[in-house]
Amino acid sequence: MIAIIQRVSAASVIADGVPSGSIEKGLLVLLGVRQDDTKEKAELLARKTAALRIFCDENDKMNLSLVDIGGGALVVSNFTLCADTKKGNRPSFIDAMAPDEANRLYECFCCCLKQNGVERVETGVFGADMKIDMSCDGPVTITLNTDTWSK
Repeated sequence: MIAIIQRVSAASVIADGVPSGSIEKGLLVLLGVRQDDTKEKAELLARKTAALRIFCDENDKMNLSLVDIGGGALVVSNFTLCADTKKGNRPSFIDAMAPDEANRLYECFCCCLKQNGVERVETGVFGADMKIDMSCDGPVTITLNTDTWSK
């Protein structure tokens, strides 16, 4: 499972032309689910995301987590994060999990964020055509990959 995490002052998503989710200060999380991903990996990634200390404290040091600041998370499914670009110029998405199972793990991740103290979790619409609007804060962008922790 892979997540691109962007610290934002605000973010919103429109799915198939309809507003779907929005947050003020917090994290925009683009989430890719791969074929070998599990519920345990979703739980691990959610714990890490909720506890990631990338918000500034009173000394302007990145010491605070999303939970510490009471911020929101906007989680948007993004199968293109699973792209394989080793051959040619056209990405292959063979490593992306089938939609039904990927949606189950996407929802599990969102639920686990709440279980780990994130009070406001907003989402896009799984599988929809989505337009994201965000105001980057920093910018601070972090990539989290569950493969990193399993090696």
